[in-house]
Amino acid sequence: MKLRLRRSFLSIAVSVALLQGCQSISPVKQQQPDLLSSLPQLAYEKFTLPNGLTVIVHEDRKAPVVAVNLWYKVGSKDEKPGKTGFAHLFEHLMFQGSEHFKGEFFEPFEKAGATAQNGTTNADRTNYFETVPTNALDMALWMESDRMGHFLGSISQAKLDEQRGVVKNEKRQGDNSPYGKMWDLLFTASYPEGHPYSWDTIGSMDDLNAASLDDVKKWFKRYYGPSNAVLVLAGDIDVATAKAKVSKYFGDIPAGPPLAKPEQWVAKLTDTKRYTIQDRVPQARVAMVWNIPAKETAAERELDLVAALLGGGKQSPLYQRLVQKDQLASSVAAFSYARLLGGQFVIIADAKPGVDTQQIEAVIQEELDKIKQQLPSRQDLQRVINSQVAGFIESAERVGGFGGVSDILAENEFYSQNPTTYYDRVHYQATVEPEALQQAAQQWLDKGKLVITVTPFPEYTHAKVGADRSKLPKVGDIKPVQLPEFKTFTLSNGIQVSLAQRTGTPTLSMAWLFDAGLAAEQGLPSGIADLTLSMMREGTQQRSVIELENELDELGASFYSYTDIDTSVFQLTAIRDQFEPSLAIAVDVLQNPAFNQEDFKRKQSNWLDRIAQEKAEPHSMAMRILPELLYGKQHPYSTPWTASGREDDIKRVTPAQLKQFHQAWIRPDNSQLVVVGDISEVQLKATLERQFAKWQKPEQVLPQKQIPQVQPTKQRKLYLIDKPDADQSVIYVGQLLSIHDKSEIPLRIMNDIFGGQFSARLNTNLREDKHWSYGAYSYLQEAEGQSPLMMVTSVQTDKTIPALQEIQKEVKGYLGKKPASQSELDKIKQNWLRSRAGELQTNDAVLSLMVGQIQKDKPLDELHQFDQQVQRVPLKTVRQVTQQFLHPQEMIWVVVGDLKKMKGQWQKLGFDQVETLDPKKSL
Repeated sequence: MKLRLRRSFLSIAVSVALLQGCQSISPVKQQQPDLLSSLPQLAYEKFTLPNGLTVIVHEDRKAPVVAVNLWYKVGSKDEKPGKTGFAHLFEHLMFQGSEHFKGEFFEPFEKAGATAQNGTTNADRTNYFETVPTNALDMALWMESDRMGHFLGSISQAKLDEQRGVVKNEKRQGDNSPYGKMWDLLFTASYPEGHPYSWDTIGSMDDLNAASLDDVKKWFKRYYGPSNAVLVLAGDIDVATAKAKVSKYFGDIPAGPPLAKPEQWVAKLTDTKRYTIQDRVPQARVAMVWNIPAKETAAERELDLVAALLGGGKQSPLYQRLVQKDQLASSVAAFSYARLLGGQFVIIADAKPGVDTQQIEAVIQEELDKIKQQLPSRQDLQRVINSQVAGFIESAERVGGFGGVSDILAENEFYSQNPTTYYDRVHYQATVEPEALQQAAQQWLDKGKLVITVTPFPEYTHAKVGADRSKLPKVGDIKPVQLPEFKTFTLSNGIQVSLAQRTGTPTLSMAWLFDAGLAAEQGLPSGIADLTLSMMREGTQQRSVIELENELDELGASFYSYTDIDTSVFQLTAIRDQFEPSLAIAVDVLQNPAFNQEDFKRKQSNWLDRIAQEKAEPHSMAMRILPELLYGKQHPYSTPWTASGREDDIKRVTPAQLKQFHQAWIRPDNSQLVVVGDISEVQLKATLERQFAKWQKPEQVLPQKQIPQVQPTKQRKLYLIDKPDADQSVIYVGQLLSIHDKSEIPLRIMNDIFGGQFSARLNTNLREDKHWSYGAYSYLQEAEGQSPLMMVTSVQTDKTIPALQEIQKEVKGYLGKKPASQSELDKIKQNWLRSRAGELQTNDAVLSLMVGQIQKDKPLDELHQFDQQVQRVPLKTVRQVTQQFLHPQEMIWVVVGDLKKMKGQWQKLGFDQVETLDPKKSL
């Protein structure tokens, strides 16, 4: 049985805030557990260099890695009207080399095995971060300090033009998404002219075009000195070592000029302002915004809880009224967006087709009035706090990356000059009186105010001698990753269980893997696999969906599902001390789903809305049509890869069919269970036997999936899908491969060289060299049958034809005069081997690793030989698999974009067949 644990193909930031279907669940109506005792207290030491650089050190020896997280106190708030977008533009520029390092900043980090490397910009700050093996720390600090203290001389007109093009494509990509243009208007209309938050962080096209080389250099000299920065080192390091290394590399950099810092400016709205804009979207959306106090004020902490209570899940009154009861909206979310100068309280709802948005506004106002008049219950408050604490515990498992320990400490220091403000925040929210929340809602959800504070600038000095800048420090020897011991046993009902016991974090992650997935839909309505899993979480025979969600929220657990090509997956994450009651709820969902008719009708309606959204988003448009083009209409893999199915199928599917799918496929003899976390084999087996005692193999014969071999096309085919007025063209290229065990690792190497990494050939060409795209990549999606090799990018519309030609050129070169080189192979090997320590910090990462091995029917213990397997792959083998598997004549090409702007140019590309698909019929 081949199984693959994988997240969904697409991740859209706004959708994350709006999705309401992947929440948690739990058993009895007892005293709610208090999870505050499980909240980790992150030990740290803080010191300041004479030049003003603030340094925070957190020691964590569980993995031989160090997270480096550098926050500059500059964001789009520091820009001026007419010169917006500089902070974000500089985030890109500072990856383009420095005075002493010529080249992309990603290159030495990839060779060193860095993980979670990135840079981000928002209205308040810019940060750069990476997690490196301990022996590469000197290299990382040399690189970070070189672009802080030795960057000015490396800025050139060519680099400015290149990254300006990349950023403009990033803006086009955002504007090209459904509702993308709403966010520009939201910031502009909610703040007065000249307010530092009255423009979007990415800036305007006109300002980006007008930015001169002199403007950019002045911007750097003003804001990127050590006195305006916070550096966090977290992981395999102590304070003495940190002081020595940071002083060596950063100590000789001048402090930078004193800065006039903008202070808190809430800019309250006194009247209702209304704007209407039009966009190519399937549903109307209502966004309501109030300006509120700044981050870490008492009012902001209180309003954060108000948002969670008002619209933070299926049990919230907004969801109950708008989605569940009145069915006026398909989704709704409320959240507090806290920042340095002031915050915003935001409610966003997507209307059902045909619903007047004024009806939604009226319901939102009614629920706001209720929360101002009626005190929230202690039980609801405790549930919200437990959910937040559980999320924090999960984030604190990693030292680096988005939301990891280094990010937590840096963020808290930036906003409050106290790296552990998070602890005060949680305790404040856990003990706040309901009356305070009511008063905050009464005051701030219709009023605002302005507060200004001025502080003196300290005197700074800097060292006269610093690090040797003539050469990059060498990366030391690899510290081996210590994988846990893998244990396997079988329960009395036949379920095979694999366990990796890991101490250090009080959580457990577990995944049930059912050999079903999209391939099990053969002969059934498309979308039934994922719809069944989603409906299972809508309630059981004993618990309603609200009871399920409330109970798991109280336990600080999360339980969700997703559907892959060959696999249906449920995953549970739980606090160790609350594992068995959390597991009991998951077992109830697996065994006793209700498939209630009323819940089904609501879910069916929202599912159709989801399909409508997919048909409006360019990437999901391609993902819906590609499977059929690659595999043919009758193949079990031909259903849309978004897992939502086709509209006609969802309209005719019934709860009885979902129940039949559950009975046929979600059963113990079709399942494997993988567990990672702080629990022994004896404890786990005893717990599972108790909980699974009633779940036995049914008499019904297990269905068998039939996955036929597809004969590849011998014609080079291009399919076009029209999306009028699109700002970009989305390009997908797919080819089917028949992978065997011996070819797997060489194929993965082949893909990483071509398009699997930031510095791979495809991205280097289309983003870095041509700056036509925000990103271009390729990936290999393994499957039980033939696996798709995909190439994906979005390019500005006028570069669609040239981009297709460049992709063709890269494929031809890879097979011909530019095969994989030894240096490319060495870089990929070093990256894989050195990055493992950073990649395997979390329970979920180890869980995914184990499931991948189970999918290939290989012993888990072979994972300990991964380093040797990679090191043994010669260049000859990589070149051989390239010739064996990469076949341009078998590739299917899809372009989604504004065809009227590209009419008559397709003949330049040499395709045997060019066909325009009707979106209404094909999607």
